[in-house]
Amino acid sequence: MRLRRDRAIEIKTPEELDRMRAAGLVVARTLRVLADAVRPGVSTAELDAIAAREIAAAGAEPSFLGYYGYPAVICTSVNEEIVHGIPSPERRLEAGDIISIDCGAIVDGWHGDAAISLGVGEIDPADQAMLDDCAAALWAGIAQARPENRLGDISHAVERSVRGAGQYGLIREYTGHGIGTAMHMDPPVPNFGTAGQGPRLRAGMALAIEPMITRGGERTVELADGWTVVTLDGSRAAHFEHTVAITAAGPWVLTDLSERKVPPPDRVTFVTGGDPDAG
Repeated sequence: MRLRRDRAIEIKTPEELDRMRAAGLVVARTLRVLADAVRPGVSTAELDAIAAREIAAAGAEPSFLGYYGYPAVICTSVNEEIVHGIPSPERRLEAGDIISIDCGAIVDGWHGDAAISLGVGEIDPADQAMLDDCAAALWAGIAQARPENRLGDISHAVERSVRGAGQYGLIREYTGHGIGTAMHMDPPVPNFGTAGQGPRLRAGMALAIEPMITRGGERTVELADGWTVVTLDGSRAAHFEHTVAITAAGPWVLTDLSERKVPPPDRVTFVTGGDPDAG
């Protein structure tokens, strides 16, 4: 997406942000149920069916199903798959795998979008470190989502967190985005950049911040299904995402399960493990 002027970025009223919070809670609760369901032997199609059930039970609609023809409710990206993996009954998780689950929901026309990455059973400590460091980078970016900061402050914080944590590939081709009455809106939110650059952040904006990192290089390949994005070198990847509203009181993480309106970036409440303050 091409970066536009500030006036093109959707500004929400407090009441509209409350409706986005409702959508965000549907997403967060669905991801919590999915995280509990991840185990060796479960298929990614089974996870998709769980997500469909949870979103429908909440009276919401899935953001992803049918979006530009996408055929599922969630994205399930396993091991070297970075984003947009399509759930399949043939893809059964094995002990030692890692899986990223991306979920979106719509309530009264307003979207919430979040992603988690987690291990299947006991995983390689280096994989766990990558998951923890990716989550930490997300929270570093969230901490900069404040009025009068610049978009580049978020991007720079994510990049600095990743670079300070280890020798990771930082995905550049896929970014976060504005969100609200549509799932993908201006502005794009890169996971790299220069502090003090880009549009000025204003109360009422909402952004989906989503770092993606790998244990190898940064180059990616889209598979023949037209959706699944994998690492070119076959290295494993992690992806975390939250929908964040910018308010006068600070960042309000709409897809976090905390009941505090502006929770401090001290944990990822729907993910077990990791230290989001690290890095």
